[in-house]
Amino acid sequence: MPIDKPIALSGAILSAALLACLQTATAADYPDRAVRVIVNVSPGGGVDTTTRIVAQKLEQKLGQPFVIENKPSASGNTGAASVFHAPPDGYMLLSSSGSPLALNGWIFKSLSYEPTDFEPISIMSRIPNVLVVRKDLPAKSVKELVAYAKAEPGKLTFASQGAGTVSHLTAELFMMKTGTKMVHVPYKGTTPALNDLIGGTVDFSFLPLQAASEFAKGGQLRILAVATEKRVEGLPDIPTLVESGYPGFISSTWNALSAPPGTPPAILSRLNAAIAEVLQDKTVLSRFADLQMAPVGGSLVDTKAEIEKERQQWGVVARAAGIEPQ
Repeated sequence: MPIDKPIALSGAILSAALLACLQTATAADYPDRAVRVIVNVSPGGGVDTTTRIVAQKLEQKLGQPFVIENKPSASGNTGAASVFHAPPDGYMLLSSSGSPLALNGWIFKSLSYEPTDFEPISIMSRIPNVLVVRKDLPAKSVKELVAYAKAEPGKLTFASQGAGTVSHLTAELFMMKTGTKMVHVPYKGTTPALNDLIGGTVDFSFLPLQAASEFAKGGQLRILAVATEKRVEGLPDIPTLVESGYPGFISSTWNALSAPPGTPPAILSRLNAAIAEVLQDKTVLSRFADLQMAPVGGSLVDTKAEIEKERQQWGVVARAAGIEPQ
């Protein structure tokens, strides 16, 4: 009957209004208890460091503990899956590099989570990647490294933070552009990869500048190039890979905070706004500068768009390198 349509429409409008009010109330009360932040890599690396800096400020700003829990595994999948399947109430969040959000879908045939279904909150920091070699490797430049690799195909080994990480795919891109073939040795995060590089167990890696710079200064390893458009201010004598003959060779490690699928937009917005304020804090900016990290931030829309851009970029590399999902 004609009268049914207005009644049904009014019911739908009322439901939408009630949902909006509920989400607003939820955001106003959030958080009312401790928030667990799952860091899906080992302690000590850039993701872990960034998370602890930001979490400390979020505690002060939002009035509740942000408890860090490291869950390292191959490519960070264990930690990512635990957050993906958590209740979407904002009390369990994922802090990660780009692997679970933008890369692992190209590397793994079967995942216990859907990378594109996470709710990205904010990219907290970005760190340039550098080409770093063990201290006693004969190659002293990118040109010499390429020549060495071509003379000894399949002999050189490269460490990564895990299969499907940016460090892995950056090395794949390097091999594609240089026509070389090296052996991949995956680790569970930056710290164990760095330790074996310093110990001479592996030959080279693409790692975040923040992780490698102090060891390079101490002579425990050597940085051959940076994967940035221009030379890094703190490393004026280190050339870029672009300068070394590889146009467009840009790679960075970024650290993002995400929530499970279905987390209310109001909670996402509250966290996004709080992180934006944290990333303008003078103390945070000073610590980031000391660690050679750049703050990122941006709206929820900006964050999601940037992650999708990265996903597409590294998908091209994975396909071109002939990486078959395992």
